[in-house]
Amino acid sequence: MKGDRVEIAVDIGNGVQIYEIEASKAGRRVEVSTSRGIVEVSEVTRTGQTVRTGRFMSARVIALVEYPAEDQGTSGGRPRKPSGQRSLL
Repeated sequence: MKGDRVEIAVDIGNGVQIYEIEASKAGRRVEVSTSRGIVEVSEVTRTGQTVRTGRFMSARVIALVEYPAEDQGTSGGRPRKPSGQRSLL
């Protein structure tokens, strides 16, 4: 979902470098996977095509923080009716 983002803090030897990957357009999401000592963070489209990827050695990753998109106050994609108005149904 647009607005989802992941921050990765990585030890670079003489300090810490912070990387951020964000779902930049509507319909995209951020996926995190770990395998064989590699942490992979990818921005993925609805169809599953990878847009961009960050790969990090898991031994160097200090922290990985996922931030979900801010809730817009609507549920199910339907707009909320303004208060004080009656429904036509």
